[in-house]
Amino acid sequence: MQIKIGNKIVSRKSPTYFIAEVGVNHNGDLNLAKKMILAAKKSGANAVKFQTFKAETLCLSTTPKVKYQKKNTPSTESHFEMIKSLELSKNNHMILLDYCKKNGVHFLSTPYDVESAKFLNKIGCDTFKTASADIVDLKMHNYLAGTGKTIIISTGMANLEEIRDCVKIYQKKKNKKFILLHCVSNYPCSKNSLNMSVLPELAKEFNCLVGYSDHSVGHQAAEISVILGGVLIEKHFTTNKNLSGPDQETSVLPKEYSEMVERIYQIKKILGNKKKICQSEEIQMSKVSRKSLTLNRAITKGEKLMEKHVTLKRPGTGLFYKDLKKILGLKAKKSMKIDYQIALGDFE
Repeated sequence: MQIKIGNKIVSRKSPTYFIAEVGVNHNGDLNLAKKMILAAKKSGANAVKFQTFKAETLCLSTTPKVKYQKKNTPSTESHFEMIKSLELSKNNHMILLDYCKKNGVHFLSTPYDVESAKFLNKIGCDTFKTASADIVDLKMHNYLAGTGKTIIISTGMANLEEIRDCVKIYQKKKNKKFILLHCVSNYPCSKNSLNMSVLPELAKEFNCLVGYSDHSVGHQAAEISVILGGVLIEKHFTTNKNLSGPDQETSVLPKEYSEMVERIYQIKKILGNKKKICQSEEIQMSKVSRKSLTLNRAITKGEKLMEKHVTLKRPGTGLFYKDLKKILGLKAKKSMKIDYQIALGDFE
């Protein structure tokens, strides 16, 4: 099973796909957004992801802030005002899309409503990433599934039935190009809530690729996700945790992101594949430390080989014990001395 994001193949056999979630950390500053794109690419990200929304269509003016937003934004600023200040204009979307193309990193964005999804589709986005909160926005998923494009679906806060309702839409539209991301929607989330064992269960239940949207501290959970079959990792990214905005404090810096990418690279290398073979670096050891059929006494030409005539000794360059049945009872073509390691051609 494989899916394409841009020019990259995403599968269990492919290198892990990394998304740097800039999200709203650009604070509406185009130059800062560009700086983050370059930093993310240098840190090993395959894609940089933003968010596409209009405050007026996303929330009521009376919508409260959640706990982490209260902690990281001015108390005098409402949820609506916070969201409004973090919008990206359509023109800036185009500028950032072009900037990503020129710098060899894939542009992604999360639409928060159907109109935003249509806009991203219109400007040529080949992949969409949906927010955990919107797994219940089945109207938007109905549109996205119908595009036939790749959809990355975060599942934070969702139970299995809600995920099933969403996936049914893709099945109905015959769109198999979706990836489910395990996620815990808190910033940061506690280790007690990570429940990483659900990854292979999601893959099995929905017959799809799975990944992980990481809101935890450190890289351990991301590493575990790869071990459990995750093909994609998304992590919030910033260039300065002291910048204003709700997500800066729980985002990772370029150095931290690079460390994660390198650790995942090493883990994938260690995991290898499911084939059990003699590795190239084991060949010399195999030839020396395995044992071959060896005469424990001299035998003469024409003498029949009996099991009592042989033992097993190093090196392992001759016949193994399983080959003994092929030559037992056969006559020796020549005389052979004690400790001679016999071959099939020595008997007739």
